[in-house]
Amino acid sequence: MSDNQDLPITPADDLMARIASCLPIVADASRADLMLYRFVDAQTVELVGQARPHSILPLYSELLVGQRAPLREMPAAFGQLRGLLYRPKPRAAALHGAPIMREVHPVRDPETKQVIGALSVEANALAYERHRRRSRSFQRAVRLLHKTMLRGELRNAEGLSPFGEHDGIYYVDTQRRFQYINGIALNFFRRLGYMGKLVGRRLDSLSTADDALAEQALREQGCTEREDQEQGLTWIRKAIPVRAMDDWGRYNAPVRLPGLRRRGSYPAGVLVTIRDDTEARRREQELKVKMALIQEVHHRVKNNLQTIASLLRLQSRRAKGEEVRTILQESINRILSVAVVHEFLSKGGSSAINVKEIGRRIIGQMRESLLEPGREIRFTLEGPNVYLPSRQATACALVINELLQNAVEHGFQDRSQGLVQMALVDEGDIVRIEIEDDGQGLPEGFELEQSTSLGLHIVRALVTDDLHGTLALSRREQGTRVDISFPKQVADDGQI
Repeated sequence: MSDNQDLPITPADDLMARIASCLPIVADASRADLMLYRFVDAQTVELVGQARPHSILPLYSELLVGQRAPLREMPAAFGQLRGLLYRPKPRAAALHGAPIMREVHPVRDPETKQVIGALSVEANALAYERHRRRSRSFQRAVRLLHKTMLRGELRNAEGLSPFGEHDGIYYVDTQRRFQYINGIALNFFRRLGYMGKLVGRRLDSLSTADDALAEQALREQGCTEREDQEQGLTWIRKAIPVRAMDDWGRYNAPVRLPGLRRRGSYPAGVLVTIRDDTEARRREQELKVKMALIQEVHHRVKNNLQTIASLLRLQSRRAKGEEVRTILQESINRILSVAVVHEFLSKGGSSAINVKEIGRRIIGQMRESLLEPGREIRFTLEGPNVYLPSRQATACALVINELLQNAVEHGFQDRSQGLVQMALVDEGDIVRIEIEDDGQGLPEGFELEQSTSLGLHIVRALVTDDLHGTLALSRREQGTRVDISFPKQVADDGQI
């Protein structure tokens, strides 16, 4: 085996990975922060997994995964995990000066039963006290949830959506009989018409999707989630099966204890969460309709602009003077450059537009409209994709159109060959557009402020007033260079 070949995954590695994948939903159900540690050696631990709850304000404001610490700096329970009869229990502690309760569970190698890590369950003191006052059935269900996860028996949990503070939760046994239900879930069932007491009642006595979901979770012994429409409301339910152990499993002992028989784990019940998602789905549908209408408006604007361009093109063909035809063609190109932006907006679901793609489309239009047969003016476009909000993208489209058009018409007025190079530079908060040509160059004594060119006047106004940027024109040994720099703006949907 070569030195750089990956080492095989051990059962211990697999267990730690499975536990880490389950942390988010277990943290939500526990209303606690979960910290998963692995022993690097006898004196060092590393945080390999972390989950902050969605159901309550988390204790930790940032992710700390990957940090290592000496064992002597960890809570005392970490040094006691290898004790034969170690039993996890809540211990008072402080975090950032606030009182918390911490319960540390050992993680054991599935083959050797040696301690390879630890799970720290940490909750603020008020949340812990509330949990302690809940029914014993629910407290037992949460304990079983932790142990099911620590044995690597919590399957398909990584695919579950978060459990929030406004979600309901209840627990049923293997007969699918209510053992516990919180107030939020009870109110949800009352909205479905079940006004009486539910604890002790079987799920199959209700005409809801709960029984089928719980039965599936018990049968498959895996987490599952489903969405249902009931009485005009949209419900999101998640089922999390938990498993129990005999005395051998409860002690989690690395050696056989006299008088205890090992039978393994067995199904104990199902935790079910329930959320009324009706209002969220209504807002989502309204947003989809709004986006569809906006895209239709952009589509119609694009079509109207193209129709106007077609009418101007017909008028250009009938015009007798060359100057009139030139003015009409310039107007056509300006209209089509704006139409390009509306075409992108009519197709995409975002208001952020790729300026590089706009440049590519405008170059294509230049080839079709300005290059007569026999003229070999080449265009190049370099740089990364740069996404800008529609307002800035529209200004960029007009600027690019004017500068490319100016290069072709004036830089190569008496030439049939040439090169126009365009480059985009993304500097994070700043965008730069660079356009160079190898044409005739600027006339002697050229001053941008005194130029009578309509195209350059449009460019200067757009760059300074719309883009809030800077514009510079300079002579090269052969040709002209234009440098534009402007700050990115934030789009209406928060994108840059």
